[in-house]
Amino acid sequence: MGIILTLVEPVVVINKLGTSFFEMALTQTIYNHSLKTTAGDSDRAQTLSSRFLLIQSVVSSVAAMLSIIPLSRIADHHGPKVFVVASQMGSVLGMFMLLIFMYSEVPLEFLYLGSLLHGLSGGGPMFWAGVAALASLSSEKGKRTLKLNIVDFCFGVAGVVGGLLSGYLYQIGPSVLLSIAILVSVVALLYSVFLLSDVRCSESESEPLLPEFESVNRMDKISVGILMVAMMVFMVGMVGAENVLQLYVLKPPLSWNPVWAGYGRAATSAMYLSSFLGVLILFNVLGDTALTLVGIVSNCAGMAIMAFAIESWVYFLGRVFGLLQLVLAVTELLSNVFFTSIYPLTLSWFAGFCFLLSSGISYMSTVPIL
Repeated sequence: MGIILTLVEPVVVINKLGTSFFEMALTQTIYNHSLKTTAGDSDRAQTLSSRFLLIQSVVSSVAAMLSIIPLSRIADHHGPKVFVVASQMGSVLGMFMLLIFMYSEVPLEFLYLGSLLHGLSGGGPMFWAGVAALASLSSEKGKRTLKLNIVDFCFGVAGVVGGLLSGYLYQIGPSVLLSIAILVSVVALLYSVFLLSDVRCSESESEPLLPEFESVNRMDKISVGILMVAMMVFMVGMVGAENVLQLYVLKPPLSWNPVWAGYGRAATSAMYLSSFLGVLILFNVLGDTALTLVGIVSNCAGMAIMAFAIESWVYFLGRVFGLLQLVLAVTELLSNVFFTSIYPLTLSWFAGFCFLLSSGISYMSTVPIL
C-alpha cells in the first residue's frame, strides 16, 4: 500500500485532465469575448486575444519567478511535495477567477488576478519540478530515467483524453466544462495533500539525487553549456508558437469549433505518447545525439506545415511530424512574449508567418548539437 501512495502518476493524470478542460474554457471564453468586443472581426479579435495572452503570460511568469526563493526554502524543510501542492492551489484559484468572470460584469483584465495567483503559487514550472523530484525519490536506483519517461507518458495519455472530451463538454456549456475542470483539479489537490508521499524508496535511501562533487567536476562543462543553449534555442522557437496556434485554428480559414479545437489539443498531447515509444524503440539504434536531432527536425517540420494549414487535415499531418517532442520550459516567458507580440502584426499579410519563424529558430538548435 505504501508503494502505491508514493506514485506521482495519478497526480499528473488528474491534474492534466483538469488543466486541459480549463485551457479550453479559457481560450474559448477569451476569443468569444474578443469577437463580441470587435463586432465579429476575426483579425481584430485575434489581436485582442493574443494581447491578453501575452500580458497573462508575463504576469504569471514574473510572479512565478518571485515565488521561487520562498517556495524553495519551504521545500527545504518539508520536501518537494510543497511545490506540487502550492502550484495546484494557485491553479484552482485561477480557475475560480474565470468562473467569477463568466457570471459577473467584470472586465477581461480581472482574469489577470487568476494568473497572478497561479504564478505566486509557483505555476507550471514548480509543479513539474516537484513531480520530477518526487518521481526520482520514489524510484529505485538506475530506474529514474524510466520513471520520468513513464510520467511523461501518463501526461500524454491524460492530455489526449482531456483534449478529446473538452470540446464536447464545452458544447454542453462553458460553465459545465469549467465546473468539471475545477472539480477534477480539486480532486488532484486533495490527493496530493492527503495521499501523496515523498518518502524515498528504501533501496535508494542513501543514494544522493545528484552525483558527488568530484564526478560533477570531471564533467565536460563546455558540452553541458552547449546542450543547454540548444535546449533554450529550441524552446524559444516552439513554446510561444504553440500557444499562438491555439488561437490560429479558431480563425478563418480553419474556423474550428470547440470539438475540433479539442481534437487539436489531443493530437498535440499524443506526441508525448509517440515520444515515449520512440525513446524505447530507437534509443539503442540511434543513440542520444541522433535521437535528439530527429526530434528537433520532426518538430520543426510540423511547425512549418502549420504556416500553410488551410484545411484541418493539414494540421493533423503537421502533428504527426512531432514524434519526439523535447519538453523544457526554461525559456517559456521569452518565447511567449516574442510570438504573441509578432502574431498581431502579421495578421493582415500572412497569419502563418509565426510558424515559419518558429521553425527557422528551432532549426538553429541543431547547430550546437552537431
